[in-house]
Amino acid sequence: MLAGMGPVLLVWLAVCLGGTWAVDKGNFKTCEQSAFCKRQRAIKPGESPYRALLETMELTNTRLTLQLINDNNKVRLLLELYRLQGNITRVKINELKPLKPRYEVPDVLIREPPTEPLSLLSQDENGVVLSLGPESQRVIVSARPFRLDIVEGRDVLMSLNSRGLLGFEHLRMRKDTFSYKVTSTVASVWNNIKRVFSRQADPETDNKEGADPANQDENTKEEEEKVEDGMWEETFKSHTDSKPNGPSAVSLDFSLPGVEHVYGIPEHADTLKLKTTDSGDPYRLYNLDVFQYELYNPMALYGAVPVMLAHNAQRTTGIFWLNAAETWVDISSNTAGKTVFGKMLDYVQGSSETPQTDVRWISESGIIDVFLMLGPTPREVFSQYASLTGTQAFPPLASLGYHQCRWNYNDQEDVRSVDAGFDEHDIPYDFIWLDIEHTDGKRYFTWDPHKFASPKEMLQGLMDKKRKMVAIVDPHIKIDTNYKIHNEISSRGFYVKNKDGGDYEGWCWPGSAGYPDFTRPDMRAWWASQFAYDQYEGAMENLYTWNDMNEPSVFNGPEVTMHKDALHGAWEHRDVHNLYGIYVHMATAQGLIERSGGVERPFVLTRAFFAGSQRYGAVWTGDNAAEWDHLKISIPMCLSLSLVGISFCGADVGGFFKSPSTELLVRWYQTGAYQPFFRAHAHLDTPRREPWLFGPENTALIREAVRQRYTFLPYWYQLFYLAYHTGEPVMRPLWVEYPQDPATFALDDEFLLGRDLLVHPVTEEGARGVTAYLPGKDEVWFDIHTFQKHNGGQNLYIPVTMSSIPVFQRGGSIIPRKLRVRRSSACMEDDPYTLYVALNNQRTAEGELYIDDGHTFNYEKKEFIHRRFSFSNNVLSSVNLEPGAQFTTKSWVERIIILGASNPSTITLRTADGVNQLEFDFDASMSVLTIRKPGMNAGADWSVSLQ
Repeated sequence: MLAGMGPVLLVWLAVCLGGTWAVDKGNFKTCEQSAFCKRQRAIKPGESPYRALLETMELTNTRLTLQLINDNNKVRLLLELYRLQGNITRVKINELKPLKPRYEVPDVLIREPPTEPLSLLSQDENGVVLSLGPESQRVIVSARPFRLDIVEGRDVLMSLNSRGLLGFEHLRMRKDTFSYKVTSTVASVWNNIKRVFSRQADPETDNKEGADPANQDENTKEEEEKVEDGMWEETFKSHTDSKPNGPSAVSLDFSLPGVEHVYGIPEHADTLKLKTTDSGDPYRLYNLDVFQYELYNPMALYGAVPVMLAHNAQRTTGIFWLNAAETWVDISSNTAGKTVFGKMLDYVQGSSETPQTDVRWISESGIIDVFLMLGPTPREVFSQYASLTGTQAFPPLASLGYHQCRWNYNDQEDVRSVDAGFDEHDIPYDFIWLDIEHTDGKRYFTWDPHKFASPKEMLQGLMDKKRKMVAIVDPHIKIDTNYKIHNEISSRGFYVKNKDGGDYEGWCWPGSAGYPDFTRPDMRAWWASQFAYDQYEGAMENLYTWNDMNEPSVFNGPEVTMHKDALHGAWEHRDVHNLYGIYVHMATAQGLIERSGGVERPFVLTRAFFAGSQRYGAVWTGDNAAEWDHLKISIPMCLSLSLVGISFCGADVGGFFKSPSTELLVRWYQTGAYQPFFRAHAHLDTPRREPWLFGPENTALIREAVRQRYTFLPYWYQLFYLAYHTGEPVMRPLWVEYPQDPATFALDDEFLLGRDLLVHPVTEEGARGVTAYLPGKDEVWFDIHTFQKHNGGQNLYIPVTMSSIPVFQRGGSIIPRKLRVRRSSACMEDDPYTLYVALNNQRTAEGELYIDDGHTFNYEKKEFIHRRFSFSNNVLSSVNLEPGAQFTTKSWVERIIILGASNPSTITLRTADGVNQLEFDFDASMSVLTIRKPGMNAGADWSVSLQ
């Protein structure tokens, strides 16, 4: 198999499959090694050369335009400002007259954002003031130097270029080229002719022009600009980037008064609260295949979402920097490094310094196109971002179950054996996965003719048990004239081109590979067509897809990715790099939709992603390791993704690299069972680790964790329906629900699922206990296992054993569960519900139940059930939230458990069929009331009265 792969790939494989289990940081650039980052970071605060030319201002009903001038080189920029619906302000800055068009990101916004009217409040020689609507919000544009402030009342919400770090490298001709010399010579002659005639007409012209730089003609000779290393060519290790367009970087600073906590800009293996970067590298956004990444540093990983959220007790805001080129984000703070004592001393001494966080975004090319999401609440920021890039795709119910994967299940018999093992050990699962070895020589859309000779027979065996399969389809295509996919892409001219115009080739799993140009709509349409059942031989409706290596990964490329001077039509790869993964994901999801005639929801997992990837499926955190710190980091990594729209996130349970101890494996299952995407995965070189291979005790612990996941599937499904509708994350930091509680602002070892479940996984080796913060000083929380009641607003120490998964239900909530766990989610479709009613201190509670067919788009035609449960005045009722919706279910309510209850004398059920007395038990020691077999249909109106 390896013989034809060539020396470069064999060296790479030797590193991957050998004893070295750590990232080689030398393969990836620091800011100092990235020429544009180094140049922009060298710009010092307070010396901005940019000035607003107020006389050029034009204001229409929907936008303001204004020219900016760089007084050092006289290059003019065009500022556009829009007030968008939903309390969003958009700011665009481009060259006024670029040498050639600069890249503007397409396909990420779901539509051209609708605008609202702007009005001019005042104007003088120093600037202009515009109204942003009725909320006393204003935009102040200052002229010299250019600065933009958004204020509400007396509060400054956000400032742009307040530190003077706006940088915009204009496109220019290279001065040592023949064409430049000809052009500059002609221009010089023409300027001399004009100067002669203008002097004859007005001898005082020189003096007038010299009096005020604002009057200088824009063709005046630019100040000689220093040519620095890396502007026109850049070498990293053995790779040279030809940079035919020269320097083109853009940067802008944002100041956030009153803010100490910022979040987002995934993907980084770091804490939820972003750290200051003054003493190290900025956070980097550049999709890369990073082999076993290091933790707690700002290195780039597989995906990039250029969205940052800022939060304090008064307000939440967001910044969406729409640029797909390599990007670096610097963060500084005037309170960073201060101890709690230092902050107290400031307070006692009456220090008037307001906390402030400053952020600088630096991108290699493109334009400045930034959306300022002004909240003011976390939910409104989620809604604002969703209005721009869309919401989380509503997944098939089965994809919320458990997924079993490794690199690789060897053959059909291996798949059959693993599948049978789950039944033998009574562990439910929904999907079994196949990695790259299932193909015929790493040719995607094919099957190994010996190991997977009868894929439909294998898939039918799974379908008979109501289970499914995922097979990998990567975007690097083996260059082989006997391979249909390659021949089609090649003949249609669909491959990415190298800088000289030939098809770009790189090394990846198949050896020499081509890379389809997914930025082309016709290429994406063709790719989607390959998932049709008459094209993808062996595929059936229970086969779904996984896109790996789509950063794109190029083993012999610079930083293990594509050369930046490769070409996508008119654009360089440097302009589009962070979009490659979302385009692969988009085309694949579209293929799964089309193969069913638009009926079935797709499930596609991607490793690389960008803003908007939530519209196409799930994301995982890549090649982690079987280490305790990697288990811990899965929580902030998924929380960071959730905050920027990507709710369907998970980490490889057990760790991809290395072999977990049994304790770590069990704890990882217990954690993963309460994270949105729940998949175990392992490297080719690791020992097998199916859940039953670690002795009966550990099998039982893993079984219990997986079964807990399945009991909560109704709640998970409802949360994903809410995420699809509103953009609210499924997995949430505590501050989202408790935005005024500073104790929640930096917590990232526990999280909420929706509003109503708080999870504090055990992530320490040998733990005898954990301390969970229960928020809400007027709230109560119930341990879901023991029903013990705890007050909010406290740090609670919880003794733990190996079976413990600390999870709490919020008082005031009603959560539907299905307690009859079967082999897969589809087998549970008609099973009954148990309602867990957790009363708050006011003895009220509410919740929801969402039911549909679990796999089609028929919910878009109002084919679903959506109920609201409420408990107050000792009456529990179910009412229809969507009177226009039509759907029927065989499921019924078999049990109601009320936590924090008192003992009634009688309980009465009222339905359309009449009135019945119900049987119940009451546990006085725990104040738990259990109502048995009330029996009403889950889609019906009913009420239960406690007397």
